[in-house]
Amino acid sequence: MQQAIREFVLNLGVDDVGFARAGDYQNPKSYEIRQFLPEAESFIVLAFKVLSSCESPSWSVALNGYMDLGAYAREASYKTARFLENRFNAKVATVPLSYPFEVRHDRRGIADFSQRHAAIAAGLGTFGRHNLVVHPRFGTRVNFVSIITDLELEPSPKIEQDLCIHCNLCVNNCPVKALEQEGKTNVAKCLKNALPYSLGTDIAFWTEFGAASPEEQKELLRSERYGRLHQAAHIGNQYMCFNCVKSCPVGVTAGQ
Repeated sequence: MQQAIREFVLNLGVDDVGFARAGDYQNPKSYEIRQFLPEAESFIVLAFKVLSSCESPSWSVALNGYMDLGAYAREASYKTARFLENRFNAKVATVPLSYPFEVRHDRRGIADFSQRHAAIAAGLGTFGRHNLVVHPRFGTRVNFVSIITDLELEPSPKIEQDLCIHCNLCVNNCPVKALEQEGKTNVAKCLKNALPYSLGTDIAFWTEFGAASPEEQKELLRSERYGRLHQAAHIGNQYMCFNCVKSCPVGVTAGQ
């Protein structure tokens, strides 16, 4: 069964795949895995190499590279889930790269499910100094999606070797010093810089708009800021900083 799943996934063009038991998912900040599927016994993690276009100096080209990857990953996850249901009569819960996700004031900046911790548990890498996953072939230039299932699958061997070379380039190239404390990312600093057109910025804009004169309101609606906020509202999160990824030398050749 497991070999059939692996072959199906790789034949979709997915770059790597790993397996883990439900109990191997260990992330105290996100929800317990059985909240997504009460019958969960295992999960499968699909790895996708990031396109070289994601490191373009053009913000729009880089973002579109990640959006393309997200669409492709969502399709592969869906096809894999259908395969599990149709072939093995499995129950599944797919966990995508990004939104939608729950928005809670007591859990700001914390995902419902950690793809990073899932990937580590499934033998697809180790944590680097930047707190991202370092894959043995693709380095930091890799994204993951997960599929939780009630199938009992044999876990992939975990990687024991430290794949990070500890050059500290990610730390030194972080524009807001969000990686100063080893083993921890200052999420507030990171997201404020990486998501300049997020919900907080939107609230600030409309607060300013409400207090403005009619003429000032017209100017606000013609502004670049409003244009980007409007776009973000339609296409979702727009990350505008990938320095920690772009500065990492591990896996550069494989990632391009």
